[in-house]
Amino acid sequence: MGCEDFGFLMCLKDGEVFESFFGEKKIIQNINLYRFTSDSILLSKFARAKKGDRVADFCSGSGVVGFHFLCLNPCISSLDLFEMQSALAEMSERTAKLNGFDCAIHCIKIQDIGKEFDDKFSLVLCNPPYERSGFENDVYEKAVCRKELTVTLPEIIEKAYRVLKFGGRLSVLNRADRTAELIYLLKKRGLEPKKLQFVTGVSGAKPYLVMVEAVKGGKEGIEILPEVVNGKV
Repeated sequence: MGCEDFGFLMCLKDGEVFESFFGEKKIIQNINLYRFTSDSILLSKFARAKKGDRVADFCSGSGVVGFHFLCLNPCISSLDLFEMQSALAEMSERTAKLNGFDCAIHCIKIQDIGKEFDDKFSLVLCNPPYERSGFENDVYEKAVCRKELTVTLPEIIEKAYRVLKFGGRLSVLNRADRTAELIYLLKKRGLEPKKLQFVTGVSGAKPYLVMVEAVKGGKEGIEILPEVVNGKV
């Protein structure tokens, strides 16, 4: 029998738990793998939706960015999740089934996304690995979600450019101290930054994250939004 016959609890595997993420919606998380943080929710709220958007979620992990964005914006027409770790992609599939989300989930590295996706999407969401440093003592499955071990920021931007339609948007976040690098790489690849917002932990404190929306083939000119305090959105 499937999940629908036994209820939510019977869908959990060893190490897995349910977490609420949008009202009564539930997302499956594994305590032994990378678990989503509030950064993911910030990004899904920062990104703007248009009616009929075809949305891709890069480095989707357990799917929280894409799923939360879908809940906030039921006007979008499709959602595709791209995640290289099979355990996380499979959890996303079960979360989608439990909540009745209509989406496609692809277990694949960002660099290996095929040409059949070129010019397909009007919006790409991405909460990427932030750190450049190596493996150190981290569990590998967690480390690849935090550190650029399997994909780099330039590779993400390159693939986002390829899968976006002309006029499509990329909404991405990263460490605040990488703002200059992020802006440079976006502009270099033809993704014009149009909206920027810094994130702090406490009002008036030094930002630790930056969120940017860039448009493929967009004109110059960027809107700087007031800082957002994590935990107050």
